[in-house]
Amino acid sequence: MNAFLTTLKLRNEPMFYFGLVCLLSALIFLLAAGFSRVQITGTNAWFKPTKFALSIGVLCWTMGWLMYDLNLPRQVSIYNWVTIILLGFELVYIALQAARGQLSHFNHSTPLYAALYAFMGLAATAVTLHTAYIGILFCTRSFPQLPDYYLLSIRLGIFLFVIFALEGAVMGARNAHTIDGPDGSGGLPFLNWSRRFGDPRIAHFIGMHALQLLPLLAFYLLKDVKLTWFAALVYGAIAVLVLAQALNGRPLVRG
Repeated sequence: MNAFLTTLKLRNEPMFYFGLVCLLSALIFLLAAGFSRVQITGTNAWFKPTKFALSIGVLCWTMGWLMYDLNLPRQVSIYNWVTIILLGFELVYIALQAARGQLSHFNHSTPLYAALYAFMGLAATAVTLHTAYIGILFCTRSFPQLPDYYLLSIRLGIFLFVIFALEGAVMGARNAHTIDGPDGSGGLPFLNWSRRFGDPRIAHFIGMHALQLLPLLAFYLLKDVKLTWFAALVYGAIAVLVLAQALNGRPLVRG
């Protein structure tokens, strides 16, 4: 683990430190959850910032690692700071709202909250589209130093990440996480995914984490182009089926 962290810091220092801040913040938020009884939409108010801090931290470490092979310092630096500033804003706002016992997402109770929620949506979209641009760079440049199956997994992982990150617009358009039922109705522990109604957050989660899973599978296990294609197609199909189930108002796990 120490070797990984040392190498990651060398490959992309800004993303290393911001990711570390996010992961340490997740630990602090989780500790806060143990002392707080405040609930938002049926779950501990501190669970949402914990999940976002974990997700942002993992994203930053992943992209920090992958972008090193682009050998494009200027483009990588721009991506670093766009991501740090925009997702840093998201995380701070979500944490502040949790501390106040207020919704961060889907909060239109005041013009200020509505504007901040809209800006969060724009920030997430901007980072996603910028990640798509990084994916285009991976698709249009040659990387003789990388195994072909690993390079393919990076391209497919970014592709699936972008699609299912933008799937968040499904929830934004509905102004809710839950389909055919109210938010916060009988969710799974910590994750709060609904066990009674459709929940697009599940497909959102599965699809976005192709960015980590596919490169790891390809590099350490599959080591083959055809197997990498097969894994990506199966993984993408699972995410699509889970999304279709949610859109039809059916929970992934009923309880």
